[in-house]
Amino acid sequence: MSLPALLIALANGSAIAEPSLQDVLRAVNSGLEVRQSAQAERSAEAEVTSADHAPLPTLSGKLSQIDLQNGLGPGDPLGRKRMDKSIGIDWTWERGDKRLHRTRAAERALAATRADTVETALQQMLVAQGNYFDWLGARERVRLMRDTAAVAQEAARAANRRRDAGDLSAQDALRVEIDSERVAADLQSATVDLERAELALSTFVRRQDLVAARSSAVIWPNLQEPRGDSPTAALTPPLQARGDVRAAQARVEAARASVDGALALRKLDPTWGLSFDHYPRVSNRMVELRVQIPLPLGYNYQGEISRAQSELSQAELVVERTLRDARIEQDRLAAEARSNRERVRQFREQIAPRASTVLKQAEFAFARGAIPLTDLLDARRTHRSTQLDALAAQLDAAKAETALLLRTRPEVLITASP
Repeated sequence: MSLPALLIALANGSAIAEPSLQDVLRAVNSGLEVRQSAQAERSAEAEVTSADHAPLPTLSGKLSQIDLQNGLGPGDPLGRKRMDKSIGIDWTWERGDKRLHRTRAAERALAATRADTVETALQQMLVAQGNYFDWLGARERVRLMRDTAAVAQEAARAANRRRDAGDLSAQDALRVEIDSERVAADLQSATVDLERAELALSTFVRRQDLVAARSSAVIWPNLQEPRGDSPTAALTPPLQARGDVRAAQARVEAARASVDGALALRKLDPTWGLSFDHYPRVSNRMVELRVQIPLPLGYNYQGEISRAQSELSQAELVVERTLRDARIEQDRLAAEARSNRERVRQFREQIAPRASTVLKQAEFAFARGAIPLTDLLDARRTHRSTQLDALAAQLDAAKAETALLLRTRPEVLITASP
């Protein structure tokens, strides 16, 4: 499904109180950048209209044969005065299909502008999805730090009770209290990061909706993963379907039409003219026929042709560079998606469970005096950092997966459920 069809389908979706990934992607279509690009389309459409017309005829009038020595004679100025009155029309005949080439160049420029709008929308969708997942990650980070802070505060209170009972030294109780204060500071930092994420995402959706969702549970979008070891090999559309590549190729076609138009300048355009004259001393009805032909003496439009050919060569180089960059980006997105999926799997199946086990064992051993307090605090810090690292891995994986889907299979995002 093409990106414009995706945007239309997203626009028909129902809005919910908490913005979803689909809501954020849909909001891109009404964003400032996309609207600016759409206005560029209107300008390109006007260029097509301007190019697709023949030269306009020219109406002219003149008074001649005015006798300053003997005077104009009696009578009305238009009938009997002795002067030659003439009215005529001139029209340039374009040869060499100049109008066709001019119009074709404008039409291909319009196609390039439309492809630019598609690419602009997709680029904004990439930015929007990154901001959206940053917002989800910031909310989840606040939740983790809030839970950790509550546990740390309870541990600090328990340590103070044990200190008062003589079961724990004042130094160890102070260490536990310092660790609790550090967690509280981390919670404050996470709250600031959440506010920053809300501000970044408010470019696409209302900030009121984002603030209202602070207390709700984080629901990560269920993105459908491509199948197989090479997920995009059989499912990825050709690079020529990308908006940036289509825009570059359309500009090559426009440059070719401009070259044809420049070569057509060598076909000289005569200007035909017809005049009706009235001169009372000779006749009341006289006709003048004329033709004007430019004479290319010493110049045969070499400059225009050379410039058009140079612009064509530049456009072809842009296509080559765009295809190269598109291929690199697509391979990079696929590699990042695979790597981040594997990283999430390792955290989920190996690292996070082991950190939880180590913490439980440390809590059990410390309660029985088998390990010092420093080992327990180290286990808590390891567990806390592991949780944050696992969240960062999940965040990176979601961004990479969504970016890959936007570039290869955007229709998956329509049916993806939270």
